[in-house]
Amino acid sequence: MKGIFKLIFRAFKLAFIFFVFVSLFGVLVYRFINPPVTWLMIGRAFDRKADGKEWKIDKDWKDFDEISDNMKRAAVAAEDQRFMEHHGFDFKAIERAIKKNEKNKKRKKVIGGSTITQQTAKNVFLWSGRSWLRKGLEAWFTILIETFWSKQRVMEVYLNVIEMGDGIYGAEAAAQAYFGKPALQLTRREAAAIASIFPNPLHWSVTKPSRYVRHRQYLIRMNMRRMGPLDF
Repeated sequence: MKGIFKLIFRAFKLAFIFFVFVSLFGVLVYRFINPPVTWLMIGRAFDRKADGKEWKIDKDWKDFDEISDNMKRAAVAAEDQRFMEHHGFDFKAIERAIKKNEKNKKRKKVIGGSTITQQTAKNVFLWSGRSWLRKGLEAWFTILIETFWSKQRVMEVYLNVIEMGDGIYGAEAAAQAYFGKPALQLTRREAAAIASIFPNPLHWSVTKPSRYVRHRQYLIRMNMRRMGPLDF
């Protein structure tokens, strides 16, 4: 019996070492190589096929300097205003989210406190869904990303992989789909409109915003005006 426990412990130890090596390797590789596709993109494409729609993964990778500063500022203003200051986790935002969720326990949608780095981690390396395992892995990959990537690389990957509409991923695809122009030419108002749907891109519209989404756009523009320079 003692030998079986030793064998199991050794197997877990080897599996843990293998996981650490593979995850570290993946983060280091994507520091220099652009992620070609994500699990979310593939999953969403299969969902579209199941609903009788065509397969669609509309994306067009653009380097950091090929994306408008307005889009970068809008992303920070909308999702993570302390992006340049924290090291992957904004504990103040997490605390605020916990308090809001406690006050609104009947609310079906849980308010999150994820940073841009955390969102990048789960988009690039993990599957969609909610579980403690996934949250733990998200934290692990967030630590690795903040350790080995620059803030500029985090923002570049983030603005190229996140979902910005039904089958639309990244700032370039969104800019072309909604405004018929490249991401480099997005105005402050256009960038704020795109950023306003980040939390719920399948149900909120950039071009036909609801009253709530229009209010989000206004708040994002106000935050963009108040922000200092983003020194990447």
